[in-house]
Amino acid sequence: MPPAAPPTPSAPPSVAGLTAAIVCGVRHHGETAAIVRLLTEEHGLVAGYVAGGRGRQLRPVLIPGNLVAAELRARSDSQLPTARLELVASRGPWLAEPLPAAAIGWATALAAATLPERQPFPALHGALAGLLDAICHAPSARGWAPGLAAYETLLLRELGYGAPHTLPDPADFPATLALLDRLGPQLARYALADRRADVMAARAILRERLGKIE
Repeated sequence: MPPAAPPTPSAPPSVAGLTAAIVCGVRHHGETAAIVRLLTEEHGLVAGYVAGGRGRQLRPVLIPGNLVAAELRARSDSQLPTARLELVASRGPWLAEPLPAAAIGWATALAAATLPERQPFPALHGALAGLLDAICHAPSARGWAPGLAAYETLLLRELGYGAPHTLPDPADFPATLALLDRLGPQLARYALADRRADVMAARAILRERLGKIE
């Protein structure tokens, strides 16, 4: 017999006002809508239904890595909440650059694939927000690669997988790459066990591009 479908998670209460959130994943739904996964400081990872999410007006808002102001409203505990989003900061301009695009894609996909829904991880929210800002504004990847290693280490710790790694000197780029190489198997074995292989494939692309930096 096929395994039973997981129960539909109860919807979070309506959020009074707008909540700062990071877009971590987007999936098409029907002909015009989208399901967005948002990382918030207070509510953790939440999913919402965005009417017209595939339209010209909202497509630029639903880019992984974007910072948005979100309002979630649930009609009932058994239904996915609807999400109204306002763009605060776009990562779109950096998606034309292969290395920043790969880093933004990996960092957000990692959160979307590993974090349990509606469980707050304020430290991870802050770490991801800081990492995304660094990716977009640091002069080169040498400026944000240590933040990536720190983010992956923190995620493993927050999920209970340990990762007792000492972070290297941020100025020591080879040591940072070596730490990323040690973190990769732990992410695949623990945090991403039974997840889609293409999540780690995104990390492999990023690591390859980081290795080309002189």
